[in-house]
Amino acid sequence: MENSRRSFIKNSVVGATGLSLAGTGMWAKSYGNIIGSNEKIRVGILGFSDRFRHSLGKAFLKYAPEMNFEFFTVCDIWNRRRDEGQAWYKEQTGETIGTARNTDELWDQKPDAVILSTADFQHALHLAEAVNAGAHVYCEKPYAETMDDANFALEAAKKAGKVIQIGSQRRSGPNYHAAHDYIQSGKFGNIVAVEMTWNVNQPGRWRLPHLTSQIKETDTDWRRYLMNRPYEPWDPRKYLEYRLFWPYSSGIPGQWMAHQIDTVHWFSHLDYPRSAVANGGIYQWKDGRTNFDTMTAVFDYGPDDKPDEGFQVIYSSRFSNSSGGIKEWYFSNGGKLDLDTNRVNSDGGLTESQASRMDMEPFLLDDFELPQIKVETSAVTGADPLTNAHMQNWMDCVRRNDLKSNAPIEAGYTHSIANIMVTAALRTGQQATFDPVAKQVMAGGKVFKY
Repeated sequence: MENSRRSFIKNSVVGATGLSLAGTGMWAKSYGNIIGSNEKIRVGILGFSDRFRHSLGKAFLKYAPEMNFEFFTVCDIWNRRRDEGQAWYKEQTGETIGTARNTDELWDQKPDAVILSTADFQHALHLAEAVNAGAHVYCEKPYAETMDDANFALEAAKKAGKVIQIGSQRRSGPNYHAAHDYIQSGKFGNIVAVEMTWNVNQPGRWRLPHLTSQIKETDTDWRRYLMNRPYEPWDPRKYLEYRLFWPYSSGIPGQWMAHQIDTVHWFSHLDYPRSAVANGGIYQWKDGRTNFDTMTAVFDYGPDDKPDEGFQVIYSSRFSNSSGGIKEWYFSNGGKLDLDTNRVNSDGGLTESQASRMDMEPFLLDDFELPQIKVETSAVTGADPLTNAHMQNWMDCVRRNDLKSNAPIEAGYTHSIANIMVTAALRTGQQATFDPVAKQVMAGGKVFKY
């Protein structure tokens, strides 16, 4: 039976609310009937980052006792981070935890799974190492900053058959699930445009002057840190403030845009943009960084074989003024879906007077509210509801060996295509496209590398 629009809205919101309860620990699931539920799952911490310390680790510990998981080791090539990891675990649980100086030692300890929050450019390569060692992976985004790394890790993951959750936590948000279902139902109409912003005024974002003044090359392993990036002499800023420097991070595209552009792929069921152009600069924070503090990208999305169908996405971000904050606005001919206020309304839709001039039927969306989950802009958000839900989903999938996590590796692969297209456009000044046969981003007729 065809549901009415209002019935669909009601069912979507009720269903998504149930997801919210599951993700925030208000819904208790019994694991007693699951095969292997009496076996404790041993999880390694790969990269003791601030993101892990304040958010990922706390989300894991929220569910670990009930789901029979435990942390048993912390791996970091910087001795200070290993010490801090042990201290953090003692503070959180009153228990002790082992250490590993590098991934060779970590794989020798044979973890069942790892939570991976190393430097941006290392994610895909560490993920490939982990699945080859037999471990399930929770991998922070961005998944990859080059297509070579993305392709290498995707192949490894496909062969290994391990549970992977990319840290795109919007995919575990009840408001985002309701928005996805609404758009896919056809009730929203065709997407005609998307506008996204991520604006902050944070002089200290990604800067760590205190730590960079303290770390010494002898405290860590610089050559191991570089992995497959070109060798250069020790630079504490590129080690600790890597998000400011290419090719260790793309900066804004990988850190912020990755979250938002992922929802475009999810909602539209399109894997990558047909093209991207971008511009930006270092307009405010002249501190030696090479990644832009302000940028705007414009994407064309649609089926490759149907050039007359599609929509435009405009993404902009700046470090120097927070006006406008974070927004994700989806538009159809009938109105607007706003994932900041979590409301759908008829704003800008085709009114009766406008439609009658062209002998058309008016199209105005019903006003309704999505589940209210607020996205945080701070890097240190604590164990927020979206991260909680995302972590619980991964742990549940690991327990059941279910490869269909909320954000499987394909989600990371596709957001990385879009990110790399923007990086290519920013750094070459050329329109960027993706070649699905070569599996490479092209700019100016050439494969984009560094």
